[in-house]
Amino acid sequence: QVECQGATVMAKLNWTLWLCAIAMIISVSANNEMKPETNGNFSMATYQRIMRLRHLAVEFFEYYANITVTDLMGQTARIPTQEDLQCAAEVAQLGQALQSGQLWALRMIDSWGSLPAGILHGNLRDLGNFDECIRVHHETPVTGHILRGKYCSAKLLSGSALGADAVALGFLNVQTAVCFPAACSGDHMDVLFRQLLQQLLNIELNTEQNLINDKNCQTNESEPLDGLTIFTIVLLGIFVGLVVLSTVYDYLCCKDQNRLPALVQIFSARVNTRGLFRITDSKSNPNVIDCLHGIRCLSLIWVIYGHCYLVAALTPNVNLVDVLPWFKSPFSMFIIHALFSVDTFFFLSGLLVVLVALRTMDKTNGKLNVPLMYLHRFLRLTPVLAMAILGYMTILPILGGGPVYKAFINLNSAACEESWYWTLLYVQNYVVPDNLCLAHSWYLGVDMQLYVISPLLLIALYKWGKKAVAGIVVIMLLLAACLFSMMMVRDYSLQMMRDSDKIYFSTHTRASPWIIGLLFGYFLHVNRGKTFKLNRLTVWAGWIFSLALIFACLFGIYPYTANGYELPTLNEAFYVTLTRIAWPIALVWVVFACKYGYGGMANSFLSSPMWQPLSKLSYCAYIWHLMIEQFNGMNTQTSTYFSDYQVMLRFWSDFGFTIILAYGMYILIEGPTGGIQMLLLPSGKPKTTPQAAVPIQPHVNDVDKDSAAPPLAVKVSLDS
Repeated sequence: QVECQGATVMAKLNWTLWLCAIAMIISVSANNEMKPETNGNFSMATYQRIMRLRHLAVEFFEYYANITVTDLMGQTARIPTQEDLQCAAEVAQLGQALQSGQLWALRMIDSWGSLPAGILHGNLRDLGNFDECIRVHHETPVTGHILRGKYCSAKLLSGSALGADAVALGFLNVQTAVCFPAACSGDHMDVLFRQLLQQLLNIELNTEQNLINDKNCQTNESEPLDGLTIFTIVLLGIFVGLVVLSTVYDYLCCKDQNRLPALVQIFSARVNTRGLFRITDSKSNPNVIDCLHGIRCLSLIWVIYGHCYLVAALTPNVNLVDVLPWFKSPFSMFIIHALFSVDTFFFLSGLLVVLVALRTMDKTNGKLNVPLMYLHRFLRLTPVLAMAILGYMTILPILGGGPVYKAFINLNSAACEESWYWTLLYVQNYVVPDNLCLAHSWYLGVDMQLYVISPLLLIALYKWGKKAVAGIVVIMLLLAACLFSMMMVRDYSLQMMRDSDKIYFSTHTRASPWIIGLLFGYFLHVNRGKTFKLNRLTVWAGWIFSLALIFACLFGIYPYTANGYELPTLNEAFYVTLTRIAWPIALVWVVFACKYGYGGMANSFLSSPMWQPLSKLSYCAYIWHLMIEQFNGMNTQTSTYFSDYQVMLRFWSDFGFTIILAYGMYILIEGPTGGIQMLLLPSGKPKTTPQAAVPIQPHVNDVDKDSAAPPLAVKVSLDS
C-alpha cells in the first residue's frame, strides 16, 4: 500500500521521493484502467448523476437565485455577522446582474470550472479561468461599493462519496474552480457549494472535510511587502549596485587589469565572467582531472531532467493514466534512477577532498588546519544557500500566480520559515527531514557532515596508509550492513515516504559512495606521476565491467516494474545496499581510464573544454534549478499533457533559465563572496591549490595571484 499523498509530495517536491510520487501515480492510474463494464457495481445512472456537474456555475446561480443569510449558515445556529450579511448581499447582487446580462457578472460565472472532460483518462482537475475571475472589478454606481472576484479551488467529488455503486470510480478526487464575490470567505463558499452538490448528486457529504478552503482562494489584491521581503530586495540591490559600479569602473577607468583594485576585481562582472570562461589545460597543470567536469555536468543535467518529470507528473494533467505505461517503459528507468546522480556527487566529493588535502599535507608535513578548513567550507557554501532561502521565503511568492501557484509556494515558504536555521547549520537531513527548506538541500547537509569527519580519515590515511585504507573499507562495509539490516528488520522501503529520512537522507546510509571516492582519491595520490600500462583485453574488461555495473543499477528492478510486481523487502534491501557501492565503483574505472589514457571517445567527450564553464556554475545551478522548475510548473493556468516530448520541451526551458539565473547568482553572490573570503583568509589554502575541481572563485586577484581558488562547493572539495 502506498502511503504517500499527492498533496504532500507536491508540497515537498523532493526529488528523492520520486519513487514515492510515482507509486502514488501508479495507484491512481491502475484504478483508472478498471473497466466499468466489467464491474457490476458501476451503473449508467451513477455516470448520469456525475454529468449533472457539467453546468456547475449555471446550476449554482439557479439554485441560489433568491439567496438569504440563512443559506450561508448551513446547519449552524448562530447570529449572522457583518461578513455574513456582506457576502449574502454581494451574491444577491451578482445574481441580479446575471439576470440583467451584465458583462462583469457573466465573466464571473464564465470563469468557473466544471466537471473535467475525460476523468476516466485521468483528467481530474478543471482549473477554470483564473485571470477572468480575479480581474472582475465592478463598482456599484449609487454606493460606489466595489465587488471583486475571488478564485478558489474546490473539491468536486470523490468516488467514495458516491456510494457503493461507484466502486469503479473509487480513485476519483476531482477538483474544479469556482469564482465568488471577494466578500465571501472560504467557509461561506464551502457551505453554499456543499448544499449544491448534495442537491445535484443526491448524496450526503462529510461535513468534517472542507470542499473549499481560504488557503486555496486568491484575489487580485496584493499583500504589502513584509520586512524580510524588503530586506531581501535591498540586499540584492546592494549587490547589484556594487557589481554595476565595479564593472563600470573596470571598463572605463582602468585599462591595466593588473592594477585593478582588489575590491573592484571581486565585484566586477567583467573579471568574474572572464574567470568563468577561462579554460584550464591539464597539460599546464598535472593536477587537473578534466573528465570530472563532464561527469559533474552530466550529473547536474540528469538531476534537472529528473526533476522536470517529477514536476510534470505532479502538476495538473489531462492524461494521468498515461503515466502508468510510461513507468513500465525501459526509458523511465533512466529518469527514476536519476537518484544515482547524487551518488556521483558524493563520489566526486570524497575524491576531491582527499586529493586536495593530502597534497596540502605533503607540503605542511602532515599538518591540517581543521578550524580554518571548516570556516573556509562554511563560507564557501552558505552565501548562495542563504540567498536561495531568502528567495523561497520572499521573492518567489510575489513573482507568479495562478490556480495552483499560491498554495504550493506558500507550503515551501512555510517550510523555510520553520527550518531555515537547520538548513544553514547543515543538519536538516536529521532534524527536519520531513519539513525541508529547499527540498534538495538535504544533500548539502550530508556532504557537510561527511566533510566534518573527513580530517579524521585524512590524518589516518596520511599517517598509516594502507592500514588506514583497510580500516576505512571495514567502516564502509559496516555502514552498508547497517543499511541492509535496517531495511530488513524494520521493513524500510524507498517506496514509503515515511522511511525516506531513515534510508535516503541519513548520512550513515549515504556514505558509501563518498568513502569509495575518498579511497580512490588516495590511490591517485600515492600513484601520482606514475603511468599504467594496460593491454587491450584489460581495458575492454574494465569498460565492460563498468558498463555492466551501471546498467545493473539502472535496470536491476525493471522486471518488477515492467510486470507490476511488488518488490520484496529482501530484494529491495540488496538492491539499495549494493547499488550504493556498485555505482561509484563503476565511476572509479571511468575516471581511471580517462585520466591514464584509456578513455577513448568517452574521455574526449567528458574532458571537453565546453564543460568547464557549466561546471563552475554547477553549485548555483544545483541550488536554484528547483526554484525555476517549480515556478514554471506551478505558474500554469491550465492542465497540461504528460509525454516525453512535452517534458523535453519543459526541460530545455527550465535548463536555459536555470543557467541564466545561476550565472546571475554567480556574478552577484558566489563570485564576490568567494573573492572576499580569499581576501580576508589569504592563508586558507596553499600556494598551489590543485585544479582537480572547478574553482568557485575563478578570477585571480592581486592579493593571491599565483593560486587559483579552492575547488567547488556542493559536490566537491576540501577547502583547506
